[in-house]
Amino acid sequence: MIDYSSVLSKTVVDLKKSGIRKFFDLLNDESMKDVVGLTVGQPDFVTPWHIREAGIESLQKGKTYYSPNAGFTELQLEISRYLERRFSLRYKPSQTIVTVGGSEAIDLAIRAVIEAGDEVIIPTPSFVCYEPIVRMMGGVPVIVETKFEEKFKLTPKALKAAMTPRTKMLVLPFPNNPTGAILTKSELEELAALVRDTNIVILADEIYAEMTYGQNHTSIATLDGMWERTILVNGFSKAYAMTGWRLGFLAAPDPITEQMLKIHQYAIMCAPTTSQLAAVEALRNGDEDIQMMVEEYNRRRRYIYEGLKKIGIDSFEPEGAFYIFPDLRKFGLSSDEFCNRLLYEQRCAIVPGTAFGQGGEGFARISYAYSVKHITEALSRIEKFVKTLQQEA
Repeated sequence: MIDYSSVLSKTVVDLKKSGIRKFFDLLNDESMKDVVGLTVGQPDFVTPWHIREAGIESLQKGKTYYSPNAGFTELQLEISRYLERRFSLRYKPSQTIVTVGGSEAIDLAIRAVIEAGDEVIIPTPSFVCYEPIVRMMGGVPVIVETKFEEKFKLTPKALKAAMTPRTKMLVLPFPNNPTGAILTKSELEELAALVRDTNIVILADEIYAEMTYGQNHTSIATLDGMWERTILVNGFSKAYAMTGWRLGFLAAPDPITEQMLKIHQYAIMCAPTTSQLAAVEALRNGDEDIQMMVEEYNRRRRYIYEGLKKIGIDSFEPEGAFYIFPDLRKFGLSSDEFCNRLLYEQRCAIVPGTAFGQGGEGFARISYAYSVKHITEALSRIEKFVKTLQQEA
């Protein structure tokens, strides 16, 4: 009889499961069919038809073969053009790698840089995968908790306090999942000044770069001295409603790209051909799709912010992505208690803030990548639950 406790990686066994997927998986249970969920960061838009049509055409023409490891040259060229057109970023096609989603891109970036004992600064609350990947590489996550009062931004003071001679990487997950926080150009300049004369590599996770409200996104890689130390992560899931196509990309200087490509070759080999050929169409002719979807997200953003305010729930007004991160602390429940009671008493699902780090305690993530009708019903159930809590007080 095999003793699994002696053969499984202790590092992996000790990792916590994703708090996001916990709630998502729970909703797939038969007993949860009547639940209104605002849990998943998945656009409710269908991938635009001209993009789907390009994928279908590729299959009809029998293009079912492997692509080059880094992706089709045609797609790499379009990625380079897209980054320059939309964000004033200049990368040669050979400095890009097409990945299986943004998640693989993050994994490649961390694995190519981090060794045992290296410190990685991770602002939280933030996406769930950074810390586990750092731990799997033997690195040391240095968690910096951003604050509601500071609009969940990474401040120069907090960054400076976290930096040590062992700091190898800084994760910049902005626009932020789950808080909706962004960093402006002037705020990025202040952070850049602290790392410009170091050997710290920046992992700029900019998957929500297209989703900012009231101002355009600025990439830290456009600032003086930052391009050569930045690994840029982006993808197609959010901007083009292509979550199920599982396609992302990386852009970085040659010395870093060369090493990430080796990992990609051995672990994945290449991204799906059909998805890549559809993505070429998205980049060439999808700017209007982005504009339409972002305008709709902005409408939902304002609607859910005002709706929560009327209920009596305080929120930082999100400036990017498609999440709002309401403050639940005045109700006297932990994040898990609030979300679990809301789920079972009112059949409404939102994600506890602790799924995104301990700095999320007292908060919850609500996704507004859903229809207004869906959001309206969820707000109604949240209001009923809040009234119950007020009666108990």
